Amino acid sequence: MATMNFKHFAEEIDAIMARDPAARSRLEVALTYPGFHAVLAHRLAHALWRRGWRVLGRVVSQAARWFTGIEIHPGATIGRRLFIDHGMGVVIGETAELGDDVTLYQDITLGGVSPSVNSAAQINKKRHPTLRDRVIVGAGAQVLGGITVGEGAKVGANAVVVTDVPAGALAVGIPAKVSLPRGAQANGDFAAYGLPSGALPDPVARAIEGLLDQVTRLQARVAMLEGEVNGSDVNGTGLSDAGLNSARSRATAEAGATEDRSGQDGQPETRW
Repeated sequence: MATMNFKHFAEEIDAIMARDPAARSRLEVALTYPGFHAVLAHRLAHALWRRGWRVLGRVVSQAARWFTGIEIHPGATIGRRLFIDHGMGVVIGETAELGDDVTLYQDITLGGVSPSVNSAAQINKKRHPTLRDRVIVGAGAQVLGGITVGEGAKVGANAVVVTDVPAGALAVGIPAKVSLPRGAQANGDFAAYGLPSGALPDPVARAIEGLLDQVTRLQARVAMLEGEVNGSDVNGTGLSDAGLNSARSRATAEAGATEDRSGQDGQPETRW
């Protein structure tokens, strides 16, 4: 993750225009986008912080908060081409680390969960999340603790993320549940508010659907086996113990095959 300096401002404006269709010109972005202003102020505050002028860095950060509604601690490390869309209510903690081409929406918290009982012991400790390159975090999401959100991952609106998110994954819900594209590489395509186009994948709903399919297949198999048993009794032949054991074995084998086909194996379905 590269630390951005003043020569990259034009690049950052172009990145905002590429991700926001409402941006009509570079001048409009430079004059009216609070996310851009907050990032500019953070570059200065972070430089002061690294040089040991901690109070002055906090003063610059606080002034930017007053003007933009975006609070970025001067100790946070931010990469190039960060886009904070709308921005009001965004909070980025001291030990947060953001890679390049990250997109954040309004009311996001990149915060810590460590208790404040012994604050002195937590100084210079990793307490806030790390967002790798091309991460998108939707409006109202809370990403908490010293976790890592992998490259190209997306966090849906209002999600509460407290565990690591793999690269290319989608995290949605409270607490956030992770969906991974099965057998595919991480998808770095831009998705507004961290949500893919089309139907939103629900890991719990997919798991329930898989279980219902499995139950349906097992019911059909049981009905077939009962038909075999009833047919033998009607013919007066009956079933020996060996025959019953054979029927049970076939039912058990069918159940195992059904489970394999459903793709569950005790885990929720996550393909999307």
